[in-house]
Amino acid sequence: MITIDNYLDSHYIHRSNWLRAAVLGANDGIISISSLAIGVSAASATREPIILATVAGLVAGALSMAAGEYVSVSSQTDIEKADIEREIQELKDMPEEELKILAQIFEKRGLKKETAMQAAIELSEKDALGTHIREELGINEISQANPIQAAFASGASFTVGGFLPLLVILFAPVKSMEYWLYGFTILFLIILGTISAKTGGSSIIKAILRITIWGTIAMGLSAFVGYLFGVKV
Repeated sequence: MITIDNYLDSHYIHRSNWLRAAVLGANDGIISISSLAIGVSAASATREPIILATVAGLVAGALSMAAGEYVSVSSQTDIEKADIEREIQELKDMPEEELKILAQIFEKRGLKKETAMQAAIELSEKDALGTHIREELGINEISQANPIQAAFASGASFTVGGFLPLLVILFAPVKSMEYWLYGFTILFLIILGTISAKTGGSSIIKAILRITIWGTIAMGLSAFVGYLFGVKV
């Protein structure tokens, strides 16, 4: 039997919060660690400096991504809480004005004036605060920020993404390391783009093009910097 909860959960938008953080983390892990390794390998004749730089970048990057995502999403949560507190006070101080505002929102969405007011009254009687949070502020269960979830998804996915170039570094020939890294990184990005597109229900081709083009630019610039210094370590 299909219920409204099951029907809503089947939509891709319910995955947007954690999927955004996970794709961002994995993409950043693959590109930044590969770019770092390419830059170092372009100026290094031995494997050890490349491994050292890669491991250091992997650890620092994962912690930075998790911390940055937590701080960013926490800031969003603080703003949401402040708006909710303001809405609570406004409902206490001027309930009639808030009811009119709610009715106007429904009117702008296409309801007739009488129908909009009736809908506002009925929804307010059931849950005035919840209705205003959802309709006036645009905050709901889907869009509401979750700092812990975002931080974990971002940090963990960065670690997984960054570990893939590290495997290439451990086994690829040092003399042609940057070419091996570039080739496998493009492959990793294609896989990531495909997975993210299927999970989010978007175009696979667009996702792959978007992620590989920017990855190629980043790696190309990193290799250029390595060659520019031209110092063999």
